[in-house]
Amino acid sequence: MSAKPDHDPAEVLLAILAGCRRAERASQRQLYTRYYSYAMSVCLRYTRTRDEAMEAVNDGFMKIFRDVARFDVTKHELSGSFRGWLKRIMIHTAIDHYRATEKHQHQQDLADVANYHPEEGATPLDSLAYDELIQLIQRLTPGYRTVFNLYVIDGFTHEEIAQQLGISVGASKSNLSKARAHLKAMLLKTTHHVYA
Repeated sequence: MSAKPDHDPAEVLLAILAGCRRAERASQRQLYTRYYSYAMSVCLRYTRTRDEAMEAVNDGFMKIFRDVARFDVTKHELSGSFRGWLKRIMIHTAIDHYRATEKHQHQQDLADVANYHPEEGATPLDSLAYDELIQLIQRLTPGYRTVFNLYVIDGFTHEEIAQQLGISVGASKSNLSKARAHLKAMLLKTTHHVYA
């Protein structure tokens, strides 16, 4: 059984990356195997199905293999830096898939949405397990899901989201507001069924 990527000594990751720079299939397979689960967890947040996520993961790894020479192995802590680089590639690849298929669906201008006021104090979302939240997020429309993930989970600003998705800042804010409202409604419905 191979070590988890978080526990790989720097020398092991360096050797795998060096092999990938030389386009060695064995090294590429090792890298893919060690980071597949992490990459899939990132892409699943942006896709509706596991098949769509798998497509994004595979495309993301093709970009990694193509651009591995650009990754600076001298940066700070190697494993963490590589995970961050891989995550950015996977997010951007998933966004590319989103743009190619459903960019203009389910977007609304901020003017079309009632003012959203965040709730004060704890909400039902605060006690939701990560896996349960991801399942609810995957049920959102593609536009809402993508903006929610970028803003809430991955920490992008509305300006960055607007630039990435080719939408207005207002549309980003509107999609986030709608995503939160839909998640709240789904959560209330789920909670109601559990206690009914």
